[in-house]
Amino acid sequence: MEGLVERPRRLRRTAALRAMVRETRLDAAQLVQPYFVVPGEGVRREIGSMPGQFQLSIDELVEEARRAESAGVRSVILFGLPESKNPLGTGAHEHDGIVQKALSALRRETPGLVRIADTCLCEYTDHGHCGPLLDDEVDNDATLGILARTAIAQAEAGADIVAPSGMMDGMVGAIRGALDGAGFTGVPIMSYAVKYASGFYGPFREAADSAPAFGDRRGYQMDPANVREGLREAELDVREGADILMVKPALPYLDVLRAVRERFDLPVAAYHVSGEYAMIKAAASNGWIDEQRVVDESLTSIARAGASIILTYFATEVAARL
Repeated sequence: MEGLVERPRRLRRTAALRAMVRETRLDAAQLVQPYFVVPGEGVRREIGSMPGQFQLSIDELVEEARRAESAGVRSVILFGLPESKNPLGTGAHEHDGIVQKALSALRRETPGLVRIADTCLCEYTDHGHCGPLLDDEVDNDATLGILARTAIAQAEAGADIVAPSGMMDGMVGAIRGALDGAGFTGVPIMSYAVKYASGFYGPFREAADSAPAFGDRRGYQMDPANVREGLREAELDVREGADILMVKPALPYLDVLRAVRERFDLPVAAYHVSGEYAMIKAAASNGWIDEQRVVDESLTSIARAGASIILTYFATEVAARL
């Protein structure tokens, strides 16, 4: 029609109109709440660099999980801080280990929640690296057997999903073979398939007491400059039996997240990590940003880029709003 003026603003005029045509929608069911579990009873210790997040004893964890479930959260992921550590990180697969005890408690007290276990050794080694060392480097193949035993122990304790995060070559295949051999053929693997050596992990290392005693993790986590390598890592994990692929961190790697989503048909997760959480909290506490608006915008952008599962420390509060 001659003289027609296109007016996209017509559909932005009211909140109801904007909601009706919204292309990307957050759903509480896609959010995963992380928790840090510690020995003891009645422990609720706030993490200094992550205001509003706590190291929790199992009794306190159960209460938090109930609150999250009431808010609409359907999934949680557990990280454990053991009573003692050793060079091999064998505490990760002890049957009375902290995560195994927490999984059992949640299975009993909040059976409707999906229980995800982080399957890594960095919280359990006395040197803070993600596996036993050989000449001050992580011994990849020696780590695989420990991870496999850990995954079995977690599944026995009640893990619905195991989530290997150490970026060891062959970790998904080793865990899949071990789970299947132990009769846990129905337990899925959510692999931290594309995990970058990121500066955004700092607060987590305080929360999980997992900072390396020397060096860093750049020898096994990915170079932030690489995308094609990330797709190769994801493809290897698919071949080895991964059920869900994760990209970590989230916001600085939305391009990678989109590339993984377009290449593979598996569900894709993204971890909105501790540093991302801490920056929002710090800016909001200074009055520089509107916290709720920025959180919603951040999580929406992660979903828009392709994540169907989002691990975020904001899960409970966002689910309550949704």
